[in-house]
Amino acid sequence: MTLSASRTALAASLLLALLALTGCGKDTPADAAPGHGEPGHEEGEDDHDAPESTTITAAMAGQAGIRVAPVVAGTIADEHDVQGLLTPVDGRVAQVTARFPGPIRSLRANVGDRVAAGQVLASIESNLSLTTYTVSAPIAGVVLARQAQVGGVAGEGTPLFEIGDLSTLWVDLHIFGNDTQHITAGVPVTVSRMTDGVSQATTLERVLPGTATASQSTVARATLRNDDGLWRPGAAVKARIVVATTPAAQIVPLSALQSMDGKDVVFVRTADTYTARPVTLGARDATQVEVLSGLTPGEDVVVEQSYVVKADIGKAGASHEH
Repeated sequence: MTLSASRTALAASLLLALLALTGCGKDTPADAAPGHGEPGHEEGEDDHDAPESTTITAAMAGQAGIRVAPVVAGTIADEHDVQGLLTPVDGRVAQVTARFPGPIRSLRANVGDRVAAGQVLASIESNLSLTTYTVSAPIAGVVLARQAQVGGVAGEGTPLFEIGDLSTLWVDLHIFGNDTQHITAGVPVTVSRMTDGVSQATTLERVLPGTATASQSTVARATLRNDDGLWRPGAAVKARIVVATTPAAQIVPLSALQSMDGKDVVFVRTADTYTARPVTLGARDATQVEVLSGLTPGEDVVVEQSYVVKADIGKAGASHEH
């Protein structure tokens, strides 16, 4: 757990403890509460039909990390989670070879070095002329491999270095089953590094015509910028492909949803009062859900730390049962 998450959780715990001590905004004094046989309360009346709510001051809500956002229109995405591999772009990898056979006198680059186009990488003494000539980088990039050693003998055409321009990479995504029928070129995709979770948005450029032999998958290809140099060829990545989007009149984040008494609810804030509102849900994607009924556009609903509000309402309800 991160330090910020620990602080938020601690603040939420302190808030719940404080609310338990001070009581919530919907408590009614005992001498004013209607009871059995008193006016305003009929035998068998179900008090649970009333909206469940609690009062949390703005200061307490801020300490607990409770955040609200208005109900808005949006779109629900038809998404597919896939995995893939990073590879160099064809045409951006170059082999550096010896022009004439002879002993290698010097090497001026190692694996991982960045080199410029035209930069001298090695010197070789030609067996034909007995003079020394140099070998230069044909493109700018990173040295991916070195197959030569000082004192070794280079044959004509022998590979000495492999240089790759890694400023952009291909990501080959593996598609299985029915997904291959409706994932096409041109749809958006978000690719995430497994090492640190950094994501980049791009577009599928093409779906390759063949099938990957080992996995029997269809390969969909996109291009990634590699500005920070941390997207590495051969690394596995995760990706989310958006096949289609559907408009929705009302959406809320999945983090807004809670379950109370077997019903889906969100918490609507009016001033300092938070009320549980049952909702009817429609389609959803990885981050949000469509609300078919129960809310009005523009209402403020809790979108972060909704479990804190649920817990406080639960404590308030428990106190009324005694």
